[in-house]
Amino acid sequence: MTELELQNLVLQKLDKSGLDILIGWAKNEGWNPGLHDAEAFWNADPDGFVGYFHQNELIAGGAIVSYGGEFGFMGLFIVHPEFRGQGIGQKLWFERRGLLLNRLKPESSIGMDGVVAMQPFYEKGGFHIVFRDERYERLGEPFEVHQSISVITEEDLDSIHAYDLACFGFDRSKFLESWLSLPNHQTFKYSDQTGLKGFAVLRKTGVGFKIGPLFAENEKVAEELYKACLNSAQGEPVYLDIPVVNSAAVALIKKFEAKYVFECARMYHGKPPKVDINKIFGITTFELG
Repeated sequence: MTELELQNLVLQKLDKSGLDILIGWAKNEGWNPGLHDAEAFWNADPDGFVGYFHQNELIAGGAIVSYGGEFGFMGLFIVHPEFRGQGIGQKLWFERRGLLLNRLKPESSIGMDGVVAMQPFYEKGGFHIVFRDERYERLGEPFEVHQSISVITEEDLDSIHAYDLACFGFDRSKFLESWLSLPNHQTFKYSDQTGLKGFAVLRKTGVGFKIGPLFAENEKVAEELYKACLNSAQGEPVYLDIPVVNSAAVALIKKFEAKYVFECARMYHGKPPKVDINKIFGITTFELG
């Protein structure tokens, strides 16, 4: 690509097929997306995906998802391998950041999960690290499911949304309702006589399964939800992305001897959301938060 062509690249909103292409690239990159991630991502914000086109073909793209104008998230950032090393990624990243800031209310913040190698670049772009996310892998195996655990139903949605709000910090009901009901997604809630104490979603990915989110009142509840997920994926690798600032989450993966895979860092442009980090035992996705 010539310098002139690079200068003339125009950021365009992606349609659903464009998002599907990005998800396909993510699969090729080894990001191991869920089989139906695109549907939930699209429902979260149909205006939240942009990319560069060259000769009418998508060559790079990413998410600029807005949660009601109150909070943004930048993820799914990919440049097609044939077009790397030409400054396209840097140009795209800064344009995405600016476009997303314009989509948000004044003083709103943006989140992202940055890989280690890119963190210095993101910091120069105004983001700061708040905590590290570490991915852990463990094979599923049979476990007795606790009597307080059951499938999430439509009657649970109000309490699920309220619990999610405390852990995510912003309303994402459109995303969550889709996330809970997609094919190959299994849902688990832990409830006692006083109400909801946590929930988890297990989804099929290209390789094995991913848990996300896993939100729980304490390590005991988190352990029972984790076991329910492992029980539903027997013999398959199961991945959980934990915020290492939650010492109970670290203790959980150590107890179950899960293996470290890799890490990112949750970074924010602006003030971090007010969340109960001690309830976060597994984040939802690196792509949308």
